[in-house]
Amino acid sequence: MSRRQPALVLLLALLCAATTLAAPTTSSYAAQAGASAREFAPMRLGDTGWRVRVLQSRLHQLDLHSEVVTNRFDPETRDGVATFQRRRGWTADGVVDERTWTKIVARTTEPTSDALHNVYTPGRPLLERGDSGMWVRQVQARLKQLQWYDAEVTGRFTRTTVAAVEGFQAKRRIPVTGQVDRRTLTRLKDMTREPTRAELFNIVPTGPALDPRCTTGRAMCVDKTSRSLRWVVDGVVLRTVEVRFGSDELPTREGAFAVFRKSRDHVSSLYGTSMPFAMFFSGGQAVHYSPDFAANGYNGASHGCVNVRDYATVQWLFDQVRIGDKVIVYRS
Repeated sequence: MSRRQPALVLLLALLCAATTLAAPTTSSYAAQAGASAREFAPMRLGDTGWRVRVLQSRLHQLDLHSEVVTNRFDPETRDGVATFQRRRGWTADGVVDERTWTKIVARTTEPTSDALHNVYTPGRPLLERGDSGMWVRQVQARLKQLQWYDAEVTGRFTRTTVAAVEGFQAKRRIPVTGQVDRRTLTRLKDMTREPTRAELFNIVPTGPALDPRCTTGRAMCVDKTSRSLRWVVDGVVLRTVEVRFGSDELPTREGAFAVFRKSRDHVSSLYGTSMPFAMFFSGGQAVHYSPDFAANGYNGASHGCVNVRDYATVQWLFDQVRIGDKVIVYRS
């Protein structure tokens, strides 16, 4: 071997070592991919921070969140994200991963500073002082539900209505104008239920107080204390009739039920007795006409049913009641 050969061997060894160090391995590629995946931190229920506020503002642009934004990823935020995901056929887990965030950003614009700090400007008035009509009644009735309006519902947008709207707006950081803009109306509807006819026209039920469950929709309101059945639609009592109930051994069940079957000329298969105009609401218990009640009054009792002795009224009621209508049995 010449004196130059050891030097060449050393040079080749150094070149091989350098090549080995420079070449990326499979494990290094995986590490780089992991680092890239970690660049976006998912947002989920319970998270806090400015990113959440931006997310909420963008969701609001998509009608998936209220206008008021916070730093808290709350159930409303999760539900909005889940709805956004569901509409695209994705897993609707309510967690903002990178794909979800990218799509939300693509569908929205950069939130303004006012939007991110809940600073609002008044919108175009939909209702204002001097207006009248059913929409004004709706607003007054809803404000009354929230105890902002304590006068009669008149359908006239007067100074009293203006004051009630101003109070509602101030409480919710809406520009205080006393006029009902889109923002005010949306917030009011979100916080209240559809007013009943009784609320819209100041109709006060007669007799003992109605159970609150009877004041909405269609209900046979059966009061054991006053021994009465009142047919109530949207909070308005349309007909009242005397009734009797089961004995201590076979009591009429109390609670909230619904009519699941009607039988005009029903005969009990258990007792063999006639039960005309039967409207079943709980097992074999029904509201129906009772010849025995008509003849003997409160000297007897039913087998758990709600007996009616006024034939004409129960016949009328049978034609009014639909399958699914509520039956509320309670004590006032």
